[in-house]
Amino acid sequence: MTPARRAPSRKAPRTGSRAFAATWWGQAWVDALEASTLDAGRLSRGRTYARKGMVGPVTAAPGVLRAEVEGSNPWPYDAAVHLRVLTDAQWDTLLDAIAARAGRTAALLDGEMPADLVDDARASGVPLLPEPAELDPECSCPDWGYPCKHAAALCYATAAHLDDDPFWLFTLRGRTKDSVLAALRARRQAHTDATSPTGDDAPCDQGVPAHDAFTSWNGAFTPPAPSMAQSVPGEGDTAPAPLTTTPPPGAPITLDDLEALTRDTAQRARRLTAGHTASLTATPLDDAVRLAASGISEEWFHRLVRATGLPPLDFAHLVRALRHGGPAGITTARTPLTPDPAAMAAARTALTEPDNTENPDDTCGSPRLRAWRNRLTADDEGVQIRLGPDNRWHPYLREGRGAGAAWWPCAPATADPTAALLAARTAVAELARPRPEQHPPRRPEARGLDRPGH
Repeated sequence: MTPARRAPSRKAPRTGSRAFAATWWGQAWVDALEASTLDAGRLSRGRTYARKGMVGPVTAAPGVLRAEVEGSNPWPYDAAVHLRVLTDAQWDTLLDAIAARAGRTAALLDGEMPADLVDDARASGVPLLPEPAELDPECSCPDWGYPCKHAAALCYATAAHLDDDPFWLFTLRGRTKDSVLAALRARRQAHTDATSPTGDDAPCDQGVPAHDAFTSWNGAFTPPAPSMAQSVPGEGDTAPAPLTTTPPPGAPITLDDLEALTRDTAQRARRLTAGHTASLTATPLDDAVRLAASGISEEWFHRLVRATGLPPLDFAHLVRALRHGGPAGITTARTPLTPDPAAMAAARTALTEPDNTENPDDTCGSPRLRAWRNRLTADDEGVQIRLGPDNRWHPYLREGRGAGAAWWPCAPATADPTAALLAARTAVAELARPRPEQHPPRRPEARGLDRPGH
């Protein structure tokens, strides 16, 4: 009898400036890397390389991760990490497990990896998260380490991508996000066709037209009783199943747009049933920024820009602030705040102390900081951190030159000023990194977004 495989522990991700993963599945990826070798020295150097922004853009393809990683030579090394792809039979098992509960698909689309899905798949012999022995590193450097520090840096940098989009794991296991969603739609349609009544047996539609419900609303909202808010047995408390009918040819909306709006509506409805009514008082601009930050199509993005009447760069500035910092990020981007002097002094002390990291390799040097209101700026580096109303530090980088320079949000907000400054430095290094055969124009000067001197 084949021995049962032990499921990976779902440890809480590490926190602070030394953390690479913010989710349990991202931490499981890091744990698999660190359990694959006893060479702590190369892992330490890999962490340093990743923190210093020496890993280029990471690409994921079926069975392999690739990126260029800078080292001691003038040219970068080609690093890769291979992972075994699933067989067709294993994919059928995994897709059936996802389709068994509509909530699992919605959770994945919302950037969450359902823990019960990983457990059920593993119990069926389908490993979604990697085992330590499955990570197979490769690098063009002369180091014989397994993994070398460049491949280790690639693995550490990948944890953030897995945090943002769990579909990266599906791609590494052999199928892209689009192919997985298409297969799930086909399964859902087949189930609907097999179970939906037809003709006289079909029940009449129930409910209240949305227009009538909105016009009759008196401005107050009472959440339903707990029994009414419970999910149907067997279904997760998540968004509806993926749509299966495409819009007619020539329609001004795509299937992806419809699915995005459907998920958004369901998520807001769930929050309302839980008593979270803040979205009911959102302004049209607030809602437009929120929709744009949710990943809608480019055409819809431009429609929202036109509807708000804002200059495109001003609107994009707010969208990026929301993505990185939530509603507090928008406030931090638009308004200079008057912070607690003690909080600013503590941050400056933490940032200028020479020993603010556990590893000397992680030290980026004590910055020369200029303080103004809630902002600490390292002008010579083109980075800035701002203390928001949520008591988190929001990283910024300077884009443009001269009088047209503007500060743009560049990384997620964090309670640790050291981590925020490191994130801003990493973003600057990434922006300055040359892209082979790609020369996108720099962002035009953003007028009216910020005071360049502050």
